Amino acid sequence: MINGISAVWLPVSDMDRAVDFYEQKLGLTVKERQPEWSELELDGQCIGLNGRPEETAGGDGGALIAFSAGDSIEAEVERLKGEGVEFSGGISDHPWGRIVPFKDPDGNDLQLFAPPA
Repeated sequence: MINGISAVWLPVSDMDRAVDFYEQKLGLTVKERQPEWSELELDGQCIGLNGRPEETAGGDGGALIAFSAGDSIEAEVERLKGEGVEFSGGISDHPWGRIVPFKDPDGNDLQLFAPPA
């Protein structure tokens, strides 16, 4: 039975840029940093950044990471906008919670999530 996430790996084309985004803008802790592999941690969850050869085509699709927005999804959106993060749309409401999508510098899909009130 699956009972959690041990790691999520994302392909990146610029390791320094990717680590800066996840560490400086999103607040994750760097556990390991190498030219072709970096590992970051948030609340016991591991995110691996895997260097991608330049000739490998990038694009939409693939893994998605949903981050907990904390006390206020609106406040976190504003904080991230202040860090230069661009959002493709507004916050959407669903019976299962609220989300707002964005991407990292390599185009990987991310989102903020807040459970229903």
